[in-house]
Amino acid sequence: MSGSNSSGSNTSKMAVPQAKEAMNRFKQEVASEIGVPLKEGYNGELTSAQAGSIGGEMVKKMIMKQEEEMSGK
Repeated sequence: MSGSNSSGSNTSKMAVPQAKEAMNRFKQEVASEIGVPLKEGYNGELTSAQAGSIGGEMVKKMIMKQEEEMSGK
């Protein structure tokens, strides 16, 4: 499989390691807003839909923020 990551290394490393805590806080905030019971550590009891809704809402909020900044608001 050309191009696949078969070495087993973690591909979810942040480009800016200092941003990790801010992203974790953001994730907790979004989960709380949409009613997903996210806790610190392992969250294997969440459904795929719940986990996906957190990420989807995070992306939506980040895009909205960027659009606001680009429009000068």
